[in-house]
Amino acid sequence: MAKKETLKNKSIAVIGAGWAGCAAACELAQQGATVTLLESSRHLGGRARGVTVHGHELDNGQHILLGAYTQSLRLMHLVGVDTETALLNLPLQMVYPALEDGMSFIAPRLPAPLHLLLALVKSSGLSFSDKMALARFSSTARWMGWRLNEDCSVIELLERFDQTPRLCRLMWIPLCIAALNTPPERASAQVFLNVLRDSLGARRAASDMLIPRLDLSNIFPEKAAEFVRAHGGQVLPAHPVTGLQQNENGKWQMELKQAEAANVAIYDAVILACDFANADRLLSTLPAKDQAAPLPTLSHFNYEPITTCYLQYAPSVRLLRPMLALLDDVAQKKWGQYVFDRGQLQPDQAGLLAVVVSVSQTATEIDRHELAMDIAAQLAQSLGMPELAQPIWHQCISEKRATFSCTPGLRRPDNCTNYPGLYLAGDYTDGDYPATLEGAVRSGIAASQTILKDLKAAKN
Repeated sequence: MAKKETLKNKSIAVIGAGWAGCAAACELAQQGATVTLLESSRHLGGRARGVTVHGHELDNGQHILLGAYTQSLRLMHLVGVDTETALLNLPLQMVYPALEDGMSFIAPRLPAPLHLLLALVKSSGLSFSDKMALARFSSTARWMGWRLNEDCSVIELLERFDQTPRLCRLMWIPLCIAALNTPPERASAQVFLNVLRDSLGARRAASDMLIPRLDLSNIFPEKAAEFVRAHGGQVLPAHPVTGLQQNENGKWQMELKQAEAANVAIYDAVILACDFANADRLLSTLPAKDQAAPLPTLSHFNYEPITTCYLQYAPSVRLLRPMLALLDDVAQKKWGQYVFDRGQLQPDQAGLLAVVVSVSQTATEIDRHELAMDIAAQLAQSLGMPELAQPIWHQCISEKRATFSCTPGLRRPDNCTNYPGLYLAGDYTDGDYPATLEGAVRSGIAASQTILKDLKAAKN
Protein backbone atom coordinates (compact mmCIF):
# COMPACT_ATOMS: atom_id res chain seq x y z
CA MET A 1 0.00 0.00 0.00
CA ALA A 2 2.85 2.41 0.82
CA LYS A 3 4.30 1.91 -2.65
CA LYS A 4 0.96 2.70 -4.29
CA GLU A 5 0.55 5.81 -2.17
CA THR A 6 4.00 7.04 -3.20
CA LEU A 7 3.32 6.58 -6.92
CA LYS A 8 -0.36 7.53 -6.89
CA ASN A 9 -1.04 10.34 -9.38
CA LYS A 10 2.55 10.11 -10.65
CA SER A 11 2.94 10.04 -14.41
CA ILE A 12 5.95 8.11 -15.71
CA ALA A 13 7.09 7.60 -19.30
CA VAL A 14 9.07 4.52 -20.33
CA ILE A 15 10.84 4.91 -23.67
CA GLY A 16 11.44 1.54 -25.28
CA ALA A 17 9.16 -1.51 -25.10
CA GLY A 18 11.82 -4.19 -25.05
CA TRP A 19 12.01 -6.54 -22.10
CA ALA A 20 13.61 -3.92 -19.84
CA GLY A 21 11.00 -1.30 -20.66
CA CYS A 22 8.11 -3.74 -20.30
CA ALA A 23 9.45 -4.91 -16.93
CA ALA A 24 9.75 -1.33 -15.67
CA ALA A 25 6.29 -0.45 -16.97
CA CYS A 26 4.67 -3.43 -15.24
CA GLU A 27 6.41 -2.77 -11.92
CA LEU A 28 5.39 0.90 -11.96
CA ALA A 29 1.82 0.19 -13.06
CA GLN A 30 1.42 -2.40 -10.31
CA GLN A 31 2.62 0.18 -7.78
CA GLY A 32 0.00 2.73 -8.80
CA ALA A 33 1.80 4.97 -11.30
CA THR A 34 0.19 6.13 -14.54
CA VAL A 35 2.53 4.71 -17.14
CA THR A 36 3.05 5.66 -20.78
CA LEU A 37 5.09 3.04 -22.64
CA LEU A 38 6.48 4.26 -25.97
CA GLU A 39 8.13 2.18 -28.67
CA SER A 40 9.64 3.42 -31.94
CA SER A 41 8.80 0.16 -33.74
CA ARG A 42 5.32 -1.11 -34.52
CA HIS A 43 6.19 -4.29 -32.63
CA LEU A 44 6.95 -4.75 -28.93
CA GLY A 45 9.88 -6.76 -27.62
CA GLY A 46 12.97 -4.92 -28.86
CA ARG A 47 15.76 -7.34 -29.75
CA ALA A 48 13.74 -10.32 -28.45
CA ARG A 49 10.47 -10.21 -30.35
CA GLY A 50 8.20 -12.30 -32.50
CA VAL A 51 8.33 -12.22 -36.31
CA THR A 52 6.29 -13.90 -39.02
CA VAL A 53 8.35 -16.22 -41.25
CA HIS A 54 6.61 -18.11 -44.07
CA GLY A 55 3.35 -18.00 -42.14
CA HIS A 56 4.90 -19.17 -38.86
CA GLU A 57 5.00 -17.03 -35.72
CA LEU A 58 8.68 -17.35 -34.78
CA ASP A 59 11.31 -15.10 -33.19
CA ASN A 60 13.96 -12.77 -34.51
CA GLY A 61 16.34 -15.11 -32.69
CA GLN A 62 15.98 -18.48 -30.96
CA HIS A 63 16.32 -18.05 -27.19
CA ILE A 64 16.77 -20.22 -24.12
CA LEU A 65 15.76 -19.07 -20.65
CA LEU A 66 16.95 -20.63 -17.40
CA GLY A 67 15.14 -21.60 -14.25
CA ALA A 68 17.43 -19.05 -12.59
CA TYR A 69 15.57 -16.27 -14.44
CA THR A 70 13.41 -15.68 -11.38
CA GLN A 71 12.42 -12.10 -12.14
CA SER A 72 11.44 -12.85 -15.73
CA LEU A 73 9.30 -15.77 -14.58
CA ARG A 74 7.75 -13.68 -11.79
CA LEU A 75 6.70 -10.95 -14.20
CA MET A 76 5.36 -13.49 -16.69
CA HIS A 77 3.13 -14.83 -13.94
CA LEU A 78 2.15 -11.27 -12.96
CA VAL A 79 0.87 -10.45 -16.46
CA GLY A 80 -0.98 -13.75 -16.79
CA VAL A 81 1.40 -15.99 -18.73
CA ASP A 82 1.11 -19.71 -17.96
CA THR A 83 4.79 -20.60 -18.00
CA GLU A 84 4.00 -24.32 -17.74
CA THR A 85 2.53 -24.25 -21.25
CA ALA A 86 4.45 -21.28 -22.72
CA LEU A 87 7.89 -22.80 -22.01
CA LEU A 88 9.29 -26.28 -22.58
CA ASN A 89 11.15 -27.24 -19.43
CA LEU A 90 14.24 -29.39 -19.98
CA PRO A 91 16.81 -30.52 -17.41
CA LEU A 92 20.30 -29.05 -17.80
CA GLN A 93 21.97 -30.80 -20.70
CA MET A 94 24.73 -30.59 -23.27
CA VAL A 95 24.11 -33.29 -25.89
CA TYR A 96 25.80 -33.56 -29.28
CA PRO A 97 24.64 -35.69 -32.22
CA ALA A 98 25.84 -39.29 -31.98
CA LEU A 99 27.92 -38.99 -35.16
CA GLU A 100 29.94 -36.06 -33.80
CA ASP A 101 32.92 -36.45 -31.50
CA GLY A 102 30.97 -34.79 -28.72
CA MET A 103 29.49 -35.63 -25.35
CA SER A 104 26.19 -36.35 -23.63
CA PHE A 105 25.62 -34.66 -20.27
CA ILE A 106 22.07 -34.67 -18.87
CA ALA A 107 21.25 -33.71 -15.30
CA PRO A 108 18.50 -35.82 -13.70
CA ARG A 109 15.73 -34.11 -11.74
CA LEU A 110 17.30 -34.69 -8.34
CA PRO A 111 18.15 -32.22 -5.56
CA ALA A 112 21.28 -30.11 -6.04
CA PRO A 113 24.16 -30.81 -6.16
CA LEU A 114 23.34 -34.51 -6.54
CA HIS A 115 21.85 -33.86 -9.99
CA LEU A 116 25.22 -32.57 -11.26
CA LEU A 117 27.20 -35.34 -9.62
CA LEU A 118 25.06 -38.06 -11.15
CA ALA A 119 25.06 -36.33 -14.54
CA LEU A 120 28.84 -36.23 -14.43
CA VAL A 121 29.13 -39.91 -13.49
CA LYS A 122 26.74 -41.02 -16.23
CA SER A 123 27.99 -38.62 -18.91
CA SER A 124 29.53 -40.07 -22.06
CA GLY A 125 32.19 -38.66 -24.35
CA LEU A 126 34.33 -37.39 -21.46
CA SER A 127 37.42 -39.10 -20.10
CA PHE A 128 38.15 -39.55 -16.40
CA SER A 129 40.45 -36.51 -16.47
CA ASP A 130 37.73 -34.43 -18.14
CA LYS A 131 35.24 -35.38 -15.44
CA MET A 132 37.71 -34.68 -12.65
CA ALA A 133 38.44 -31.25 -14.18
CA LEU A 134 34.72 -30.45 -14.23
CA ALA A 135 34.31 -31.54 -10.60
CA ARG A 136 37.35 -29.47 -9.63
CA PHE A 137 35.97 -26.39 -11.37
CA SER A 138 32.63 -26.67 -9.56
CA SER A 139 34.13 -27.24 -6.11
CA THR A 140 36.74 -24.49 -6.47
CA ALA A 141 34.20 -21.95 -7.75
CA ARG A 142 31.93 -22.72 -4.79
CA TRP A 143 34.83 -22.38 -2.36
CA MET A 144 35.64 -18.98 -3.89
CA GLY A 145 32.02 -17.89 -3.52
CA TRP A 146 31.91 -17.55 -7.33
CA ARG A 147 33.96 -14.35 -7.00
CA LEU A 148 37.28 -13.26 -8.49
CA ASN A 149 39.60 -10.73 -6.91
CA GLU A 150 40.18 -9.30 -10.37
CA ASP A 151 38.21 -9.99 -13.52
CA CYS A 152 39.85 -11.77 -16.43
CA SER A 153 38.80 -13.53 -19.62
CA VAL A 154 36.94 -16.84 -19.55
CA ILE A 155 39.89 -18.51 -21.30
CA GLU A 156 42.23 -17.32 -18.54
CA LEU A 157 39.78 -18.61 -15.93
CA LEU A 158 39.65 -22.04 -17.55
CA GLU A 159 43.44 -22.17 -17.67
CA ARG A 160 43.70 -21.26 -13.98
CA PHE A 161 41.25 -24.02 -13.13
CA ASP A 162 43.25 -26.53 -15.21
CA GLN A 163 40.32 -27.43 -17.44
CA THR A 164 41.10 -29.96 -20.15
CA PRO A 165 41.04 -28.89 -23.81
CA ARG A 166 38.24 -31.35 -24.58
CA LEU A 167 36.04 -30.15 -21.70
CA CYS A 168 36.62 -26.54 -22.76
CA ARG A 169 35.76 -27.37 -26.36
CA LEU A 170 32.61 -29.36 -25.60
CA MET A 171 31.20 -27.62 -22.55
CA TRP A 172 32.73 -24.43 -21.15
CA ILE A 173 33.22 -22.52 -24.41
CA PRO A 174 29.73 -23.35 -25.77
CA LEU A 175 28.23 -22.35 -22.41
CA CYS A 176 30.19 -19.09 -22.42
CA ILE A 177 29.04 -18.26 -25.95
CA ALA A 178 25.43 -19.16 -25.13
CA ALA A 179 25.37 -17.13 -21.90
CA LEU A 180 27.50 -14.07 -22.77
CA ASN A 181 27.45 -14.10 -26.59
CA THR A 182 31.09 -13.06 -26.40
CA PRO A 183 34.12 -15.11 -27.51
CA PRO A 184 35.77 -16.69 -24.44
CA GLU A 185 39.13 -15.06 -25.12
CA ARG A 186 37.53 -11.67 -24.44
CA ALA A 187 34.50 -12.61 -22.31
CA SER A 188 34.24 -11.59 -18.65
CA ALA A 189 35.06 -14.49 -16.33
CA GLN A 190 33.24 -12.81 -13.44
CA VAL A 191 29.99 -12.40 -15.33
CA PHE A 192 30.32 -16.01 -16.53
CA LEU A 193 30.74 -17.11 -12.91
CA ASN A 194 27.68 -15.05 -11.93
CA VAL A 195 25.57 -17.02 -14.42
CA LEU A 196 27.03 -20.34 -13.24
CA ARG A 197 26.46 -19.34 -9.60
CA ASP A 198 22.74 -18.76 -10.17
CA SER A 199 22.26 -21.90 -12.28
CA LEU A 200 24.79 -24.67 -11.58
CA GLY A 201 25.49 -23.38 -8.09
CA ALA A 202 21.88 -22.97 -6.97
CA ARG A 203 18.86 -25.23 -6.51
CA ARG A 204 18.25 -27.88 -9.14
CA ALA A 205 15.35 -26.07 -10.82
CA ALA A 206 17.57 -23.01 -11.39
CA SER A 207 19.60 -24.97 -13.93
CA ASP A 208 16.55 -26.06 -15.94
CA MET A 209 16.57 -24.92 -19.57
CA LEU A 210 13.34 -23.21 -20.66
CA ILE A 211 12.67 -23.04 -24.40
CA PRO A 212 9.84 -20.75 -25.53
CA ARG A 213 6.97 -22.55 -27.25
CA LEU A 214 5.27 -19.25 -28.15
CA ASP A 215 6.95 -16.36 -29.90
CA LEU A 216 8.79 -14.03 -27.52
CA SER A 217 6.41 -11.08 -28.00
CA ASN A 218 3.51 -13.20 -26.73
CA ILE A 219 5.51 -14.64 -23.86
CA PHE A 220 5.92 -11.26 -22.18
CA PRO A 221 5.86 -7.90 -24.05
CA GLU A 222 2.32 -8.15 -25.47
CA LYS A 223 0.94 -9.37 -22.14
CA ALA A 224 2.86 -6.60 -20.37
CA ALA A 225 1.18 -4.05 -22.64
CA GLU A 226 -2.23 -5.45 -21.71
CA PHE A 227 -1.28 -5.22 -18.03
CA VAL A 228 -0.23 -1.58 -18.35
CA ARG A 229 -3.47 -0.65 -20.13
CA ALA A 230 -5.54 -2.53 -17.52
CA HIS A 231 -3.87 -0.38 -14.84
CA GLY A 232 -4.80 2.90 -16.49
CA GLY A 233 -1.68 3.40 -18.60
CA GLN A 234 -1.17 3.63 -22.33
CA VAL A 235 1.09 1.84 -24.78
CA LEU A 236 2.16 3.73 -27.90
CA PRO A 237 3.93 1.66 -30.58
CA ALA A 238 5.33 3.44 -33.65
CA HIS A 239 6.12 6.51 -31.52
CA PRO A 240 9.80 7.40 -31.95
CA VAL A 241 11.07 9.88 -29.36
CA THR A 242 13.44 12.45 -30.84
CA GLY A 243 14.30 14.54 -27.79
CA LEU A 244 13.81 15.25 -24.10
CA GLN A 245 13.19 18.45 -22.17
CA GLN A 246 13.07 19.20 -18.45
CA ASN A 247 11.10 22.27 -17.40
CA GLU A 248 11.82 24.66 -14.55
CA ASN A 249 9.72 22.53 -12.17
CA GLY A 250 11.80 19.43 -12.88
CA LYS A 251 9.04 17.78 -14.92
CA TRP A 252 9.73 16.06 -18.22
CA GLN A 253 8.45 16.45 -21.75
CA MET A 254 9.24 14.45 -24.86
CA GLU A 255 9.58 15.46 -28.47
CA LEU A 256 7.99 12.91 -30.76
CA LYS A 257 8.40 12.39 -34.45
CA GLN A 258 4.63 12.63 -34.81
CA ALA A 259 2.97 15.93 -33.90
CA GLU A 260 0.49 14.48 -31.42
CA ALA A 261 -0.95 15.37 -28.05
CA ALA A 262 1.63 13.16 -26.34
CA ASN A 263 4.25 15.71 -27.32
CA VAL A 264 2.98 18.12 -24.66
CA ALA A 265 2.36 15.55 -21.92
CA ILE A 266 4.17 16.22 -18.64
CA TYR A 267 5.85 13.40 -16.73
CA ASP A 268 7.21 13.16 -13.21
CA ALA A 269 9.93 10.75 -14.36
CA VAL A 270 11.25 9.15 -17.53
CA ILE A 271 13.01 5.82 -18.01
CA LEU A 272 15.21 5.41 -21.08
CA ALA A 273 14.75 1.70 -21.75
CA CYS A 274 16.05 1.77 -25.31
CA ASP A 275 19.39 0.34 -26.36
CA PHE A 276 22.62 2.06 -25.41
CA ALA A 277 23.06 3.98 -28.66
CA ASN A 278 19.53 5.43 -28.57
CA ALA A 279 19.80 6.27 -24.87
CA ASP A 280 23.02 8.13 -25.64
CA ARG A 281 21.31 9.92 -28.54
CA LEU A 282 18.43 11.13 -26.36
CA LEU A 283 20.75 12.21 -23.57
CA SER A 284 22.66 14.29 -26.09
CA THR A 285 19.53 16.42 -26.60
CA LEU A 286 19.76 17.64 -22.99
CA PRO A 287 21.97 20.50 -21.75
CA ALA A 288 25.36 19.33 -20.46
CA LYS A 289 25.84 18.77 -16.77
CA ASP A 290 28.91 19.78 -14.74
CA GLN A 291 29.19 16.30 -13.23
CA ALA A 292 30.63 13.27 -14.93
CA ALA A 293 28.67 12.06 -17.94
CA PRO A 294 25.74 9.75 -17.08
CA LEU A 295 26.90 7.19 -19.61
CA PRO A 296 30.33 5.99 -20.64
CA THR A 297 31.25 6.93 -24.17
CA LEU A 298 30.23 4.64 -26.99
CA SER A 299 33.81 3.44 -27.29
CA HIS A 300 33.34 1.49 -24.07
CA PHE A 301 30.72 -0.71 -25.72
CA ASN A 302 30.97 -3.00 -28.70
CA TYR A 303 28.21 -5.18 -30.03
CA GLU A 304 28.05 -8.89 -30.78
CA PRO A 305 25.76 -10.40 -33.44
CA ILE A 306 23.51 -13.44 -33.33
CA THR A 307 22.11 -15.14 -36.42
CA THR A 308 19.26 -17.64 -36.40
CA CYS A 309 18.73 -19.76 -39.49
CA TYR A 310 15.30 -21.35 -39.91
CA LEU A 311 15.14 -24.35 -42.25
CA GLN A 312 11.89 -26.06 -43.19
CA TYR A 313 11.84 -29.76 -44.06
CA ALA A 314 9.12 -32.35 -44.49
CA PRO A 315 6.89 -32.67 -41.39
CA SER A 316 8.28 -36.18 -40.83
CA VAL A 317 11.73 -34.75 -39.96
CA ARG A 318 12.24 -34.94 -36.21
CA LEU A 319 15.36 -34.80 -34.05
CA LEU A 320 16.01 -37.14 -31.15
CA ARG A 321 15.84 -34.17 -28.77
CA PRO A 322 14.26 -30.70 -28.86
CA MET A 323 17.75 -29.20 -28.74
CA LEU A 324 21.22 -30.44 -29.67
CA ALA A 325 24.65 -28.82 -29.47
CA LEU A 326 26.76 -28.74 -32.63
CA LEU A 327 30.52 -28.66 -33.20
CA ASP A 328 31.16 -25.47 -35.13
CA ASP A 329 34.20 -24.87 -37.32
CA VAL A 330 34.22 -21.68 -39.35
CA ALA A 331 37.14 -22.93 -41.47
CA GLN A 332 34.89 -25.78 -42.66
CA LYS A 333 31.85 -23.49 -42.94
CA LYS A 334 30.20 -25.20 -40.01
CA TRP A 335 28.51 -22.15 -38.51
CA GLY A 336 25.85 -23.64 -36.24
CA GLN A 337 26.35 -24.09 -32.49
CA TYR A 338 22.87 -25.25 -31.47
CA VAL A 339 19.92 -26.70 -33.38
CA PHE A 340 16.32 -26.66 -32.13
CA ASP A 341 13.49 -28.85 -33.38
CA ARG A 342 10.59 -26.39 -33.53
CA GLY A 343 8.16 -29.25 -34.17
CA GLN A 344 8.74 -30.44 -30.60
CA LEU A 345 7.78 -26.97 -29.37
CA GLN A 346 4.76 -26.31 -31.59
CA PRO A 347 2.96 -29.15 -33.42
CA ASP A 348 2.17 -26.92 -36.41
CA GLN A 349 5.90 -26.34 -36.94
CA ALA A 350 6.81 -29.98 -37.58
CA GLY A 351 9.94 -30.27 -39.72
CA LEU A 352 11.15 -26.76 -38.91
CA LEU A 353 14.66 -26.51 -37.47
CA ALA A 354 16.26 -23.39 -35.96
CA VAL A 355 20.05 -23.15 -35.91
CA VAL A 356 21.82 -20.52 -33.81
CA VAL A 357 25.09 -18.87 -34.85
CA SER A 358 26.55 -16.65 -32.13
CA VAL A 359 29.53 -14.26 -32.10
CA SER A 360 30.23 -14.56 -35.81
CA GLN A 361 30.43 -11.27 -37.67
CA THR A 362 31.34 -13.19 -40.83
CA ALA A 363 28.02 -15.04 -40.72
CA THR A 364 26.15 -11.73 -40.84
CA GLU A 365 28.09 -10.57 -43.91
CA ILE A 366 27.98 -13.51 -46.31
CA ASP A 367 25.09 -14.16 -48.69
CA ARG A 368 21.99 -15.42 -46.81
CA HIS A 369 21.39 -18.30 -49.21
CA GLU A 370 25.02 -19.38 -49.01
CA LEU A 371 24.91 -19.30 -45.20
CA ALA A 372 21.71 -21.36 -45.10
CA MET A 373 23.13 -23.95 -47.49
CA ASP A 374 26.31 -24.21 -45.41
CA ILE A 375 24.22 -24.79 -42.29
CA ALA A 376 22.01 -27.32 -44.07
CA ALA A 377 25.13 -29.23 -45.16
CA GLN A 378 26.44 -29.12 -41.58
CA LEU A 379 23.18 -30.57 -40.25
CA ALA A 380 23.12 -33.30 -42.90
CA GLN A 381 26.65 -34.39 -41.95
CA SER A 382 26.41 -33.97 -38.18
CA LEU A 383 23.04 -35.70 -37.85
CA GLY A 384 23.63 -38.33 -40.51
CA MET A 385 20.50 -37.22 -42.35
CA PRO A 386 21.38 -36.50 -46.03
CA GLU A 387 17.89 -35.15 -46.70
CA LEU A 388 18.68 -32.11 -44.52
CA ALA A 389 21.05 -30.78 -47.19
CA GLN A 390 18.04 -29.52 -49.20
CA PRO A 391 15.48 -27.61 -47.12
CA ILE A 392 12.11 -26.71 -48.59
CA TRP A 393 12.70 -23.08 -47.61
CA HIS A 394 15.07 -21.18 -45.38
CA GLN A 395 15.26 -17.82 -43.66
CA CYS A 396 18.31 -16.32 -41.93
CA ILE A 397 17.71 -13.51 -39.42
CA SER A 398 20.73 -11.59 -38.11
CA GLU A 399 20.67 -9.16 -35.21
CA LYS A 400 23.97 -7.31 -35.64
CA ARG A 401 23.52 -5.56 -32.28
CA ALA A 402 22.00 -8.51 -30.45
CA THR A 403 24.09 -8.00 -27.29
CA PHE A 404 26.91 -5.89 -25.95
CA SER A 405 30.35 -7.46 -25.86
CA CYS A 406 30.66 -8.58 -22.22
CA THR A 407 34.36 -8.00 -21.62
CA PRO A 408 36.37 -8.10 -18.35
CA GLY A 409 35.99 -5.03 -16.17
CA LEU A 410 33.48 -3.39 -18.51
CA ARG A 411 32.21 -0.13 -17.00
CA ARG A 412 28.42 -0.24 -17.07
CA PRO A 413 26.25 2.74 -16.09
CA ASP A 414 23.92 2.93 -13.08
CA ASN A 415 20.16 3.26 -13.41
CA CYS A 416 20.42 6.86 -12.21
CA THR A 417 21.63 9.74 -14.38
CA ASN A 418 22.81 13.22 -13.52
CA TYR A 419 19.36 14.51 -14.40
CA PRO A 420 16.78 14.24 -11.55
CA GLY A 421 13.82 12.20 -12.68
CA LEU A 422 15.64 10.58 -15.59
CA TYR A 423 16.67 6.93 -15.36
CA LEU A 424 18.22 4.17 -17.47
CA ALA A 425 17.10 0.60 -17.98
CA GLY A 426 18.62 -1.98 -20.28
CA ASP A 427 20.75 -5.10 -20.21
CA TYR A 428 23.86 -2.90 -20.54
CA THR A 429 23.30 -1.16 -17.19
CA ASP A 430 25.21 -2.16 -14.07
CA GLY A 431 24.32 -5.65 -12.87
CA ASP A 432 25.51 -9.21 -12.42
CA TYR A 433 24.18 -10.55 -15.70
CA PRO A 434 25.26 -10.32 -19.34
CA ALA A 435 22.93 -9.18 -22.14
CA THR A 436 20.20 -11.72 -21.45
CA LEU A 437 16.43 -11.42 -21.07
CA GLU A 438 16.87 -11.72 -17.31
CA GLY A 439 19.51 -9.00 -17.31
CA ALA A 440 17.12 -6.68 -19.16
CA VAL A 441 14.20 -7.50 -16.86
CA ARG A 442 16.26 -6.97 -13.72
CA SER A 443 17.45 -3.58 -14.97
CA GLY A 444 13.85 -2.50 -15.60
CA ILE A 445 12.87 -3.55 -12.09
CA ALA A 446 15.92 -1.76 -10.63
CA ALA A 447 15.02 1.47 -12.46
CA SER A 448 11.44 1.35 -11.16
CA GLN A 449 12.67 0.72 -7.62
CA THR A 450 15.05 3.68 -7.88
CA ILE A 451 12.17 5.94 -8.95
CA LEU A 452 10.14 4.77 -5.97
CA LYS A 453 13.06 5.44 -3.61
CA ASP A 454 13.66 8.93 -5.02
CA LEU A 455 9.99 9.92 -4.89
CA LYS A 456 9.75 8.69 -1.31
CA ALA A 457 12.78 10.78 -0.37
CA ALA A 458 11.31 13.84 -2.10
CA LYS A 459 8.00 13.34 -0.31
CA ASN A 460 9.70 13.20 3.08
